[in-house]
Amino acid sequence: MAQLDTRQKLAILADAAKYDASCASSGTSKRDSRGGKGIGSTEGMGICHAYAPDGRCISLLKILLTNSCIFDCHYCINRKSSNVRRARFTVEEVVHLTLAFYKRNYIEGLFLSSGIIRSSNYTMEQLVEVARQLREVHDFRGYIHLKTIPDADSELVRQAGLHADRVSINVELPTERGLTTLAPDKNGARIEGAMRDMKGAIEDGRDARQKYKSAPRFAPAGQSTQMIVGADAASDGDIVTRASQLYDRFGLRRVYYSAFSPIPSPSAVLPLKRPPLMREHRLYQSDWLMRFYGFKPKEVVSAAGEDGMLPLDIDPKLAWALKFRDAFPVDVNRAPREQLLRIPGLGTKAVKRILRSRRWRSLTLDDVARLTVSVSKVRPFIITADWRPTFLTDRSDLKALVAPKEQQLDLFAA
Repeated sequence: MAQLDTRQKLAILADAAKYDASCASSGTSKRDSRGGKGIGSTEGMGICHAYAPDGRCISLLKILLTNSCIFDCHYCINRKSSNVRRARFTVEEVVHLTLAFYKRNYIEGLFLSSGIIRSSNYTMEQLVEVARQLREVHDFRGYIHLKTIPDADSELVRQAGLHADRVSINVELPTERGLTTLAPDKNGARIEGAMRDMKGAIEDGRDARQKYKSAPRFAPAGQSTQMIVGADAASDGDIVTRASQLYDRFGLRRVYYSAFSPIPSPSAVLPLKRPPLMREHRLYQSDWLMRFYGFKPKEVVSAAGEDGMLPLDIDPKLAWALKFRDAFPVDVNRAPREQLLRIPGLGTKAVKRILRSRRWRSLTLDDVARLTVSVSKVRPFIITADWRPTFLTDRSDLKALVAPKEQQLDLFAA
């Protein structure tokens, strides 16, 4: 087989990495190279981004160490039985590429994952060595996100946290049945065990930093995971419940959702059609409701239909409000923050401004209109000094009044 040059490897391994959506540069500690020391920075613009063909934002430099793999996960383009062109970087090549791209201002960080070659431990050692050389040999101060390898030794996973800003361990599918069916080489119990170990290591690192200023930072951006949506029969309710459990049990910083993307030469057990990308978006909105709006997981699930699926035409918060109308209208001049956050159309910033403004005077509908994009969406659910929605929340056509209007897209829009 002909030897591939670096450019050819990059084309193959960057393309193979685009299916992984679980990356973000947020949440890490700030470091920079001002003063002439080190290379890289996590300040300013953060990691540069590119866009996948389906419109989702992905980060650069985002590559695999190799797309060869001894596992045979049905949904993965890099699975053992897949007929794709294979390539592999050496540790030195990844280090050189990262530094070269950084010095040309193309990137501000590295997202590194890999297929599994030889064994989980051997592959994990290679990933850790990339991060170690960047940090210790080249004093790289940019962002590093390492994707751990399933079944790798816990000590290797811990070493990843010594060099990376964020470490991710993918649960892959929301149910054990889905994992068994679509990723027979992976084990849910072992994945959770690795997440539990990482949680303990992060907490130990945090305690050490409180006691000793010289203690090294350990995965300052925490750990995250990713679930594939639409590859198995799991409902949105199943996914929301699973995500909530992961947040509670393992202290995750983020749960990412990745809508299943059809791949070349797909396995026969996969669905023929991809799920709508809007489903992924609604799940991110539901995640936001639990993390920032005080919704309990069972409340988000209750916004779903009888089939357990969140509506695609309206956001989960509006869906919940339309289903539980007895919680409205809410008096914006008297209600506590928890109730204000449940009003469709009001975000956390708008609620914060309402709480601040009403200390000095009673708010009118016009005041609220200045804090939201669409007052028509908010009006049926609130009471102000000059407005009370008499019987409005009882109307059978309320959804039609407040739901976003369908628009004909411009055929020639950019």
